[in-house]
Amino acid sequence: MTAAAAPLELAHGPAWAHRLVLAPLTNLQSEPDGVLGEDEYLWLVRRGEGGFAMVMTCAAHVSADGQCFPGQLGVWSDAHLPGLSRLANGLRATGAVSAVQLQHGGRRADPALSGRPVVAPWDEPAKSATALTTDGVAHVVADFGAAAARAERAGFDGVEVHGAHGYLLAQFLDARRNQRPDRYGGSLEGGLRLLLEVLGTVRERTGPDFQVGVRLSPERYGIVLGEATEVAAAVMASGLVDYLDLSLWDAFKASPEPDRPGATLLDHFVGLPRAGTRLGVAGKIVSGADVVSCLAAGVDFVSIGTAGILEHDFARRVLTAPDHPGLGQPVPRDHLVAEGVGPAFLDYLSTNWDDFVA
Repeated sequence: MTAAAAPLELAHGPAWAHRLVLAPLTNLQSEPDGVLGEDEYLWLVRRGEGGFAMVMTCAAHVSADGQCFPGQLGVWSDAHLPGLSRLANGLRATGAVSAVQLQHGGRRADPALSGRPVVAPWDEPAKSATALTTDGVAHVVADFGAAAARAERAGFDGVEVHGAHGYLLAQFLDARRNQRPDRYGGSLEGGLRLLLEVLGTVRERTGPDFQVGVRLSPERYGIVLGEATEVAAAVMASGLVDYLDLSLWDAFKASPEPDRPGATLLDHFVGLPRAGTRLGVAGKIVSGADVVSCLAAGVDFVSIGTAGILEHDFARRVLTAPDHPGLGQPVPRDHLVAEGVGPAFLDYLSTNWDDFVA
C-alpha cells in the first residue's frame, strides 16, 4: 500500500479512506440567498464519485453579513437545511466523508450582496467597515457554533473553520492592524483568542463523532511566518480540532528564513507538536509525484484544488497510478464542462485566473 492509499484515523468521526481530500473551492454555483444550487450539488458529488476521501464545500458564510461572493453557499439559516441535507446525503452515497467550510468575510464581505453593513476587527472607511463591538464578536462566535450545529443536523461528518486568506478570523490574527482595546486585540494572543473561542463553541455545539478542522495560511494578509507557526502550534495543542488544513500558495516554496537554507515553508510546520491533530497541506499539488512529495515531507493528508477541478477523479487516478502526471493548463472549456464545472464556475475561472481556460 502506498502512503497516499493508507486510511487516516482522526480523533473524532469516521476515518478517511485515504490521504487525498478535495480542498474548499469558491465556485459561485449556489443561489443568491445561499440555498444550495443544482450546479454546486453536481460539482461536489462528482468529486465524491471521483474517489476523494473527504469532500469539502466552498467557504459557506455563517452570517448574512459575512457573504463575499455571488452564488456563495450559506449555512446561516434553517432555510439552507434542505439543500445542505441533500448535499450531505449525496456525498455519503459516494462513500466520501463530508465537511462544510465555515467562513465569515469580515472586511472582505460584499455589502451589495448581503444588504448588510460590513463588520471587521477595526474601523476601515475605505471598506465601509465598522469595528465589531465586544458583544458583536460574541455574536460571531455564536454564529459559527450555530452553523456547525446546522451542518451536523444536515448530516455532514464535520466542518472546517476558515481562519485563512484574510477573512474575518484571519483579520483578527493580523497583530499589526488589530489594535482593538478589548481582549480580542492588541497582540497575537488577543487575535488568537477569537479563533480558539470559535473552535471551542463549534466543539461544544456538536456531537462526539463530529469532525472539526481549521484552515490557516502562513503568508499575506498581515500574517507573518513566526506568528503563523505560533498559531498553528496553539491550535494543535488545544485539543479542539481533528485536523489543521494548512493553505499555502505553493506547498514546495522555499523557506523565507535565511537561517534555514534548503528548507521549505512547509518544514516550519511539520515539526510542530501535533498532540494527535492531523496536518494537511494545499498549494500547487497537481500530480501524483506532488502528492508523494508532500506526504514524504511529513504531512498526514493533501488538499487538492486545481487538480480536482481539472479532473473530477484525480484522487482515483493517483491511487491507481502514483506517477499520474495530472493535466497541464489551460484546458478547453468543453473539458471543464465535461468535468462537472457549471456556467457560473466556468465564468469565474475564465475571468479570475489567466491560465485555466483555453
